[in-house]
Amino acid sequence: MKRLLAAVLCLLFPMANLASEAGYAVKYDGGSLGDVKTGTDLRLVMTGNEIQLLHKHEVVKAIPASAVTEISYGQDVHRRVGEPNGAAVAA
Repeated sequence: MKRLLAAVLCLLFPMANLASEAGYAVKYDGGSLGDVKTGTDLRLVMTGNEIQLLHKHEVVKAIPASAVTEISYGQDVHRRVGEPNGAAVAA
């Protein structure tokens, strides 16, 4: 009985950890999300057909994956011509 319980717990803990850390932590740097202020911590979650930006487990914006043509990150984002704040995703 103890071995069965130990085996079940060994399987459940890693699965619970993966479920709670779904997506990527990002910081909003400005753009057209309306009520979201610059510097707000968001979570970016990619599903099969859309990209969601979440704030406190609430979807702020859902972008169809087919609408994304380019994703930039790091220093490369601020080198884009014609975008004063270095916005990487326009929706």
